[in-house]
Amino acid sequence: MKTKILLLSIVCVLSRLALVGQEAKYSPIDSLSARTAVLEGIIKELRYLKISGYIQAQAQWGQEAATLRVGSNTSRTSDNTRIGMRRSRVKFSYERGIASAVFQIDATERAVGLKDAYIHVRSPWAVLGRSGLRLGVFDRPFGHEISYSSSLRESPERSAIFNNLFPDERDLGAMLVLQASKKSPIHFLRLEGGLFAGNAISPEQDNRRDFAGHLSASNSIGKDIHWSLGVSRYYGYRQQNTSKVYRMEAGKFVLSDLSDNLGAYALRRYWGIDAQLSLGSAIGRTVLRAEYLWGQQPSAANSFRSHNVSTLVSGDTYIRPFRGGYALLTQQIGKTPLSLVLKYDWLDPNTAIQGEGLGLDNTTSADAAHSAIGMGLLWNINSNLRLQAYYEMPSNETSSKLKGYEAERKDDNFTLRLQYKF
Repeated sequence: MKTKILLLSIVCVLSRLALVGQEAKYSPIDSLSARTAVLEGIIKELRYLKISGYIQAQAQWGQEAATLRVGSNTSRTSDNTRIGMRRSRVKFSYERGIASAVFQIDATERAVGLKDAYIHVRSPWAVLGRSGLRLGVFDRPFGHEISYSSSLRESPERSAIFNNLFPDERDLGAMLVLQASKKSPIHFLRLEGGLFAGNAISPEQDNRRDFAGHLSASNSIGKDIHWSLGVSRYYGYRQQNTSKVYRMEAGKFVLSDLSDNLGAYALRRYWGIDAQLSLGSAIGRTVLRAEYLWGQQPSAANSFRSHNVSTLVSGDTYIRPFRGGYALLTQQIGKTPLSLVLKYDWLDPNTAIQGEGLGLDNTTSADAAHSAIGMGLLWNINSNLRLQAYYEMPSNETSSKLKGYEAERKDDNFTLRLQYKF
């Protein structure tokens, strides 16, 4: 009996010691340390992730023929007012090592759409500096205004020529970026070039790739002067889905109706030059920007706009020689957060026809030239909040032979926009 009692006592003591050991193992301090280690791991991972974006809420007024960018354009009274969300962007970027991924969406009351989705792999060699390879959906490398963020732009919208030639600004493709390191004497040069589906963000629907490229040079002179120059090239295609192709000859469209035209490809050929200058002085910062584009655009009878749909484009093909561009001046008012804006942009979608020739020989409203003068005021309330007021006065080419263009169209418009950027 004594032996049994002794053994039982030993077991009880050992059990108690084990429980004490377990309690020591999982003490509050150790538990807190374990949780802290987990949180540190999460925080360490999150440092590779960056979330940014901006929201643009705006009110617009326009005359009866104005195209407003929020609300509906179906009403055609003497004037129209609309409110809405012009843009509501959220951008996620994750960068680790030499690779990064970017995903951006735009969500407004009208729709939710994809804006960016791409992978960027930087060069592992220091001598190549900011060089890299980009694949996915991203801005096409052509000119300056396409890649200039809508959150920074001094006018509410991009110029007419970019809105028509490059709808959605972005495309699906692969691009190579070449720029030497900052220590190199040629660091001021940057070359971007790639192959794209040629159908904006919509799914690809033909068997050709388009080329877009931009060569730029930029540098600073002291602390107050910054300049940049660039030249761009676009070489692409538009599939012809009928046998009828119209080309301009001697000031009119001439029809080519051949069986070989069906399924063939008309060429999209664009050239562009751009220049930017920024000056700091006692009167405030002065910014000058300008671009000029020209080339050949294959499109539809009633639209100069490039295709950006997921189905094959129907209708006959009209090939037009074009030119256009813009010039912009922004002047900061001293050291205040206010800046004045003056912009002129123009688009001549068919340089081979003008005046009373419009409306004849298969020409349509798509061949009429347009220009616009815009004046605005920017108030940078703080680093996140900006108020923009902008009045635009468009002008159009007229012809008594073209319905709706017999006289100047009433399409002035005013935009008041509040933007929050995070």
